[in-house]
Amino acid sequence: MSYGLVVIGGGAAGLSAARTATARGVRALMVSEGPPGGECTFTGCVPSKALIEAAAHGADFSAAMGRVRSAVSRIAATEDESVLAGEGIEVLRERASFLAPNRIEVGGRVLSAPRVVVATGGGPRLPDIPGLAEAGPLTTDDVFTLTEPPESLAVLGAGPVGCELAQALARLGVAVTVVERRDRLLPGEDAEASRVIAERFAREGVTVRTGVSATGVSREAGRWRVEVGDGAPVVAERILVAAGRTPGTQGMGLAEAGVELDERGCVRTSDRLATTSPSAVYAAGDVTGRIALTHAAHLMGRVAAANALRRGRGTRFDDAVIPRVAFTDPEVAQVGLTEHEAAQRHPGSRVAYLPMSEVDRAVAAGRTDGFVRIVAGPRPFLGHTGGGRVLGATIVGERAGELVHEIALAMRTGMFAGRLAQTVHAYPTHAIAVQQAAAQFVMEYAGRRARSARHGDHPS
Repeated sequence: MSYGLVVIGGGAAGLSAARTATARGVRALMVSEGPPGGECTFTGCVPSKALIEAAAHGADFSAAMGRVRSAVSRIAATEDESVLAGEGIEVLRERASFLAPNRIEVGGRVLSAPRVVVATGGGPRLPDIPGLAEAGPLTTDDVFTLTEPPESLAVLGAGPVGCELAQALARLGVAVTVVERRDRLLPGEDAEASRVIAERFAREGVTVRTGVSATGVSREAGRWRVEVGDGAPVVAERILVAAGRTPGTQGMGLAEAGVELDERGCVRTSDRLATTSPSAVYAAGDVTGRIALTHAAHLMGRVAAANALRRGRGTRFDDAVIPRVAFTDPEVAQVGLTEHEAAQRHPGSRVAYLPMSEVDRAVAAGRTDGFVRIVAGPRPFLGHTGGGRVLGATIVGERAGELVHEIALAMRTGMFAGRLAQTVHAYPTHAIAVQQAAAQFVMEYAGRRARSARHGDHPS
């Protein structure tokens, strides 16, 4: 059987790559050990957001897990083998390994593969902590299969996944302690955003231990004792590890294909997502180590497949305008540059800041935690005319994950920052916060005017 494109992996990147090929009239084969949909559908985005929503609306643990199973089932049914077959994509539920740059063994069959996209994703990373493996820690691979809530839980890692699950499970009645080796929650995000989430966690009874590392795990009186730096240990019934992911590159024969890995074990790719293979082998998604986000993987799948199928240099993967969201309550959303980054890279940048406590809808809803911070820089020859060029934004608050896309569109289209202020927003909405903040780039609004971007972390 001859295929125009072989895709290894059935997650967001793999699905996107295969669908891109069929849209171009190319016969595509998807090889995946697990069901189509991958981590996002079964152990990531879908179940976690279903759990978060259920917990936020007061469901008990059993009902919340039922909602998780229902959501996963409904979404998985939209991308299973029969659906993909109807789209012209053949799926083989097998493991694939390279024999040569253009030959792949799949379930005992050897296939010719002149064009390949590797999209095998990754899995939870277990840190090398003495005694941790013996504790049978939970990860995103199995936390959603729990049938009973643990009485207490130690969460190792305070990135988006750790914070989302910590808050949701605490709302479902679990006594949660979060341990993070860096000095704050959400260490990859805006420092003020971290403070907002830390304050909310404190109000909701989530214990936070930052700036300390877990150094050992042992059994104590029917619980697990986690040694934490020089301080008091954390004792909990179960441990949940949310300490990042490892790329799915083992046992694939990548060396036989001439595909090199970087120091993290991720597939090394060019800006067009080509690997180092002498053949047309591309890679997309988490396996590249670029951005571990489903929507980024979807974009990478499209770019990788399109470049594998076309002659010439192809299209660059541009990650400058890819938003990210931590689905805590309140949500934390970021796109483009932070204030600190803008101050470093674009001298003369300015910042508009608006606390949610000054947004009427947030006040009416009693949801005033958070803020909008938009960064704009001068344009060549025009300077700050029209408010300048939008460089990025951090939004913390109710529906921040929805509000951030208006900023992403402004960045993608090269919009003047003042256009955000000129666009009429319905009142009273959460989104009007974007308009009110952007107005500061062209005038004083409610006593506020855009100020110069500063290095470091600033509260306003």
